[in-house]
Amino acid sequence: MSNLKPLTLDTPWYRIESTDADWKAEDPVVLSRMLEQLLIIRQFEERILDLFKAGCVHGPAHASIGQEGGAVGAMSVLSSGDKINATHRAHHQFLAKFMGHVTPKGYDPRRDELPPAMNDVVYRSMAEIMGLSPGYCGGRGGSMHMRWDEAGVLGTNAIVGGNPPQAAGYALADKFRKTGNITITFFGDGATAQGSVYEAMNLAALYTLPIVFFIENNLYGVSTHVSETTRETRLSTRGLGLGIPSAEVDGMDAMAVRKALQWARGLCEQNKGPAVIEAKTYRYFHQHGPMKGSAFGYRDKDEEQAWHDRDPLKTFPDRLQALGIIDKATLTKLHARAKASVDLAASRLTENDPGTNLLRVVPSLWPSPGEVDKGIRGDLSELKGKRFMEVSDIDPKRAREIKFIDALPLAQLHAMERDPSVIILGEDVHRLKGGTVGATKGIKETFPERLIGTPICENGFTGLALGAASNGMRPVVEFMYADFVLVAADQLFNQVAKVRHMFGGIHKAPVIVRTRVAGGHGYGSQHSMDPSGLFALYPGWRIVAPTTPFDYIGLFNSAVQCNDPVVFIECQTLYQTPGLIPDDDLDFYVPFGKARIARAGKACTIVTCANMVPISVEAAEKAGIDAEVIDLRTLDPLSLDWDTITASVKKTNRLLVVEQTARGPSLGARIVQEAQEKLFDWLDHEILRVSGSQAAPVVSKAIEKAALAGVDEVVAGLAALMDRKAA
Repeated sequence: MSNLKPLTLDTPWYRIESTDADWKAEDPVVLSRMLEQLLIIRQFEERILDLFKAGCVHGPAHASIGQEGGAVGAMSVLSSGDKINATHRAHHQFLAKFMGHVTPKGYDPRRDELPPAMNDVVYRSMAEIMGLSPGYCGGRGGSMHMRWDEAGVLGTNAIVGGNPPQAAGYALADKFRKTGNITITFFGDGATAQGSVYEAMNLAALYTLPIVFFIENNLYGVSTHVSETTRETRLSTRGLGLGIPSAEVDGMDAMAVRKALQWARGLCEQNKGPAVIEAKTYRYFHQHGPMKGSAFGYRDKDEEQAWHDRDPLKTFPDRLQALGIIDKATLTKLHARAKASVDLAASRLTENDPGTNLLRVVPSLWPSPGEVDKGIRGDLSELKGKRFMEVSDIDPKRAREIKFIDALPLAQLHAMERDPSVIILGEDVHRLKGGTVGATKGIKETFPERLIGTPICENGFTGLALGAASNGMRPVVEFMYADFVLVAADQLFNQVAKVRHMFGGIHKAPVIVRTRVAGGHGYGSQHSMDPSGLFALYPGWRIVAPTTPFDYIGLFNSAVQCNDPVVFIECQTLYQTPGLIPDDDLDFYVPFGKARIARAGKACTIVTCANMVPISVEAAEKAGIDAEVIDLRTLDPLSLDWDTITASVKKTNRLLVVEQTARGPSLGARIVQEAQEKLFDWLDHEILRVSGSQAAPVVSKAIEKAALAGVDEVVAGLAALMDRKAA
């Protein structure tokens, strides 16, 4: 029989407990501030539930009552420069971080009056949860999406497990800039079943990032007990297999959590991070709203009472009184002051409905409905004054010809030379002398630390990029094939695409995604898609599809200056096609939203992009039809160049929209629909559309050719548009 030899881990794993000596050694002022925060957070949460019952909170109210001790203990170790993010149940965390940020130096709540800035934190936080304009995000974030960069809160998140990858990105940015700041990402027991959490942990461990993964294990998701979701319920084990030092702590003991965070911070400051902390805690109410879990039958009253007996709002002040740090009169004063602060905020935000005793929101505080679309993305003012050019502006004496594929590393390397905040990440980008297609050729030799080869974890490294972008970097993310964007769908579409708008339209999201469209090259159904139509569903994204080396460099220059997320659709079929660029000038820009005329004509208009531009030109010549071919260059619906399209259609009175990709996920149908609305008066024929078949391309060359539109399909489309029979 084979020998079974036990293996051991070298990774530290502890339970961290507070001692009497810890309490006695702590600064009484720090403990008094922690107590005040506990009292204000509890009063705040109870008032939010009252407002919810009164109909003044629209949507869910995820109370953190019972879990305040862990939040206050953790925040007591942080400065304003340290970053946090959290999940949908985060009132306690952002309130503690906000209050810590505005606390004056030397402030002692036993002696001093409550600072006006702390009242303002209560007011603006309450306003945000109620969806009102004085809130930190103008009311758009509500209970689940809170952000205040100056205080180090870069966003709470309603997608379970969605926030840890972004937090790893905050830490990556701080490590690059050598700030000394750390990041804490808070998430619950339910999120530990999410792959994105493991991806974030692995990335953080791999790059030795200064981040703490703080698991609030309150035992329940909505109503499912943690023991029903995992065999190993000691959730602090989640980091051990990745080499992350880990600890568990009593989340009801604010001092124990403070000590655990000091331990974790020490690891990060010694460049031994990250760390995992599991805080065992309990939410006193149901998933959201003012009812207890026992009312829904998934837990019993005895269990709830046992946790209530350990309420930090009782045990913490009792301990301070026993130590002589506060007396009963001081505690009564702090209780009353916390209530007064919350009462003041509520009184400013609500009033009695005239003629009734019912409470309502003060009507003037609602955001204007006219701003519904404001802030989806920026106004491109950051590109004002840039030197925009077209290829026709190149001095022939100072021109050189390069292949499309060579424009990719040229543009990226030049961006990194100009801006130290530009980093590149993706699978294999640091190997093979430029990645799998050569797009990063020459960059490793020049900026090795800013060229980050990642594990195969698209969702994780996309979230990492968003977090880095939120903390001052300008990341460029490479997806080896376009189909892989679906693996990162949460971060690309729930997160990157929405982050500017949902946090009030005032924050930047400068993420560039580059991805290869490989249709026609035999890569099969899962490596050949064109994702343009998918990205177009989310208006936060700017979508560019360059056709020439000149356009690639100019559009990339615009993208790397842009504060919105930009996706580059790179068609593999174009890689070996040549084109002119200035011989000694890479600092030119091509504007977003400006199409180019690839072929002038009078008989009809073809609207297309990428590799279908030369195919459409060829088809027009083959069909003998004087078609005007418009290369859109920018594809997102909010940036389509309708001026150029309209001018052409007014001249030709006929429009053909041409794409190569499968018919279902294509962008063409939307362009046709909008063109019908905008151009109806100038059309002498219905708008026609050329696209691939219903099927995704497969490996078989014959079937793949049938799945994708080509010259013959465009010729047939032109013939139909001109009411001719195709030759």
